[in-house]
Amino acid sequence: MSVNDDQTWAAKAACASEPPDALFVRGAAQREARTRCFRCEVRMQCLADALESGAVFGVWGGLTERERRALMRQYPHIEDWSEWLRSDDPAAVDIREPGAPRIITRAKRTEVPVR
Repeated sequence: MSVNDDQTWAAKAACASEPPDALFVRGAAQREARTRCFRCEVRMQCLADALESGAVFGVWGGLTERERRALMRQYPHIEDWSEWLRSDDPAAVDIREPGAPRIITRAKRTEVPVR
């Protein structure tokens, strides 16, 4: 069963009682939204759902849209984000830590320069 099939995790989310607009913000407000995510017990389910569904806007599972795009570019072959987020891949381990992951920095280090 994929994350998309079972949405019961959403009721346990730290943001469940807040207005949805609180997660669809820009700039400094994104940092505030992310901080809430890092304390959330269902953060990985939320992030996996966003990655699997291709959520374009907002903060999901502690990642901004820019970070999710960078992650999907870096790992285009991933078919099951829930499984990957539980893996021992260094980026997945970094994402599971309670704080801002270094996805953008990691993606820039691995990009191949265009000539």
